[in-house]
Amino acid sequence: MFDWEDTAFGEEITYSTFGCDVFKADPQTPDRLEPDVHIYREGAEKLDRIAPDGRRIRFWTFRDTDPAAPNQRVTHPAPEIRVTQGQIVHTHLTTSTGPHTIHHHGIEPTTANDGVGHVSFEVGDGYTYQWQPARAGSFFYHCHRNTALHFELGMWGPLIVEAPDQGDGKKRLYEDGPTYDSEMTWVAHAVDPRWHLIQDHDAGLCGLDVGLNRYEPKYFMLSGVWGNRAHYDPTTLIKAQVGERVLIRLLNASYTILRVKFTCPIEIVAADGHSWGRETWCPTTRRVPANTVLELVTAQRYDIIVEPTKTGHFPVFMQFRHWITNKVHDNGKGQLKAKVRVT
Repeated sequence: MFDWEDTAFGEEITYSTFGCDVFKADPQTPDRLEPDVHIYREGAEKLDRIAPDGRRIRFWTFRDTDPAAPNQRVTHPAPEIRVTQGQIVHTHLTTSTGPHTIHHHGIEPTTANDGVGHVSFEVGDGYTYQWQPARAGSFFYHCHRNTALHFELGMWGPLIVEAPDQGDGKKRLYEDGPTYDSEMTWVAHAVDPRWHLIQDHDAGLCGLDVGLNRYEPKYFMLSGVWGNRAHYDPTTLIKAQVGERVLIRLLNASYTILRVKFTCPIEIVAADGHSWGRETWCPTTRRVPANTVLELVTAQRYDIIVEPTKTGHFPVFMQFRHWITNKVHDNGKGQLKAKVRVT
């Protein structure tokens, strides 16, 4: 008979171990190696923000608790994780409001380090996730406890895997891939204020009806910036010069169908962390004429190169559409405008 005492479970696994209220533990990291990079996160931290109409919205997020840089402010979205392909990374998660996890979305670690509680465990107090990115690209991380609610409340952040330095002084999206001079991460997300009134960590987790079948966002954001400011806010406005190659890392972090229209030509060079023009299933990149509509579903990412050939202001229009009716959310108000300004 198997001795469960030597495992994180401590007792025999049954169906209920991975039922709606998933098993919680704080085990040692299996097969632990010496890391190249340490990442520190604590969650869920609460952050109140004032919407354009004056309403106070409470977000949940992860705080950066790196001991080498103490007292960092709480932000939404959660702080970016940036590492290099091939590095061994340790993400140290501590919890402050009950069990949580970190799932490094698009990375493929071992099961114990994947942060999906229903196939491993949820973190009670603290755990160190060990992972090694096999390819460069644009990813993100998020909590996978009571996922539908915690993700919408804001427990996510960008995860960027850079290509190894090839010694020629050029920035590349991936090894031997397209070069770029500057970059911007755009994360489109939406807020249903009714969901943000729910402060029960486990609301709806075990089949209770708390209304999560209705998603009716009233606010639309770009990388934490309210939609009415996205086209001029310095954290989302893209500034470029003629001939400069700008990499845009675009992520849909909303429960909507996101439609995006650039008013300048673009080139899609990767999707969901997979390089185009290199993979056998996608041997070429995709050049997209101005005013072509792109569509992204939840969690989808595109890596886009913009290389302007003339000066001007080039709006980028985003629509947040209902995933069943395909209507623009909030009676047509579910949209925002970003901008590429070329000098």
